[in-house]
Amino acid sequence: MSLTKIQSIDPGSPAHRAGLRPGETVTQVNGHAIVDVLDYKFYTYDPSLELVLRAADGTERTVSLEKNVGEDLGLNFETYLMDKARSCANNCIFCFVDQMPPNMRETLYFKDDDARLSFLMGNYITLTNLSEREIQRIIDLRVSPINISVHATDPELRRQLLKNCRAGECLDIMRRFAGAGITMNCQVVACPGINDGPALQQTMEELSALWPGVNSVAVVPVGLTKFREGLCQLEPYTPEGAAAVIDQVEAFAARSLAERGTRMVWCSDEFYLKAGRPLPDEESFERFVQLENGVGMLRLLESEFHAALLSVEGDEEPSSFTIATGLAAAPTIEKLVEEARGKCPGLQGQVVPIVNHFFGENINVAGLVTGRDLIEQLRDQTLGERLLIPVNMLRHEENVFLDDTTIEAVEEALHVTVVPVEQDGGALLDALFDVDWDDGGAVEWVSCEDEEDEDSWDDAYEETDGEGDAFPTDTEDYYRYNPPRRRRTEEECEPK
Repeated sequence: MSLTKIQSIDPGSPAHRAGLRPGETVTQVNGHAIVDVLDYKFYTYDPSLELVLRAADGTERTVSLEKNVGEDLGLNFETYLMDKARSCANNCIFCFVDQMPPNMRETLYFKDDDARLSFLMGNYITLTNLSEREIQRIIDLRVSPINISVHATDPELRRQLLKNCRAGECLDIMRRFAGAGITMNCQVVACPGINDGPALQQTMEELSALWPGVNSVAVVPVGLTKFREGLCQLEPYTPEGAAAVIDQVEAFAARSLAERGTRMVWCSDEFYLKAGRPLPDEESFERFVQLENGVGMLRLLESEFHAALLSVEGDEEPSSFTIATGLAAAPTIEKLVEEARGKCPGLQGQVVPIVNHFFGENINVAGLVTGRDLIEQLRDQTLGERLLIPVNMLRHEENVFLDDTTIEAVEEALHVTVVPVEQDGGALLDALFDVDWDDGGAVEWVSCEDEEDEDSWDDAYEETDGEGDAFPTDTEDYYRYNPPRRRRTEEECEPK
């Protein structure tokens, strides 16, 4: 069955007004074949469309419609990708999925390696399963940015790391992307004695030669769980080893800053925590372009928290709380709680670092803490009225931890209300003081339908990008996938 078959249509949408019907399959838009979500989003961006639709009996019809530039048609399909997600063809020696314990939910064992998810969701891909057609389509559609797990640019070393004969093609493909004006953000999972040292230096040098096509590089330490039986022998970084990587990366970044105006390469926060070193200053992270790899995440959290703390008065009396987090973030969170207590002496709360018994004590990030570990380590503690946890402990937009324990189960076992907190310093401060923004305090966004409204375009870009610089790609192509947004005006927020 085609996954480009229409499942439902939003009432009042352009597709609804044009008379499209559920059950029809979108085969072409303006003469271009529609294979999946990339084709669909790119070719339906324009205001004047001619769609070829195929009914269940095989008959076809053509529908013409007019809409605003960038306005969504209002069609819903069986899957977001309008296709099946592409799985990974590698057998990486450091793969985290291979280190998962048995008997967990099936989705946790799926390894995606899909260029469409890289662009649309920010996932990292290895390029090893791209056909020539897909490479050319990325170039033709200006699909940008793309996130790439590089790990090493030396072809033979990369083949050894990924256990894939095509792994050595990475740099050649990236050169083609850079030549086509496609922006790439890269990741290196560093394994002690394997792809650090001279190999890491070669990787940084060869990636920097592709700048500005290669926009940023994150170097992160390999994550090792206790479930590695039968896998490649790897060791975690020692404090001395982590410090050596930091020194190497920072030296390269300083040279890059002098030559290009950007550091381009950063170590993740975890390297600094492992080495026992303070995090760099906020300005060192430039625009925090590698937050998804944990680069500057704690420093940004501090900055947001301090900005929000300026508005706190000293007479608040919030309900008592406990914050449960991973070992890595706990010292930073403890410091922030003390700063808040200095502003408001009535603040009653504590921070409890959770040791990861489920995956192994080498894993110290909050996002891999399980409900079972929360229950076991907090059961006999006085927790106060609320248990605050980072929202990334939970499955996306759900109330389930990695081990399938639910929030309700944790609340029942610990007799406390569990409050997930967004990864944001302002949200953390709100949680400490039990501020509820459900009454309209959250920012609302609407489509910016007037493409001539330059202020709205600039505001939307600055909100997400933090700078007023040139757009990452040609403006027209960029907004095919990223329609400009603006804040609602006060009038628009008023009840109708």
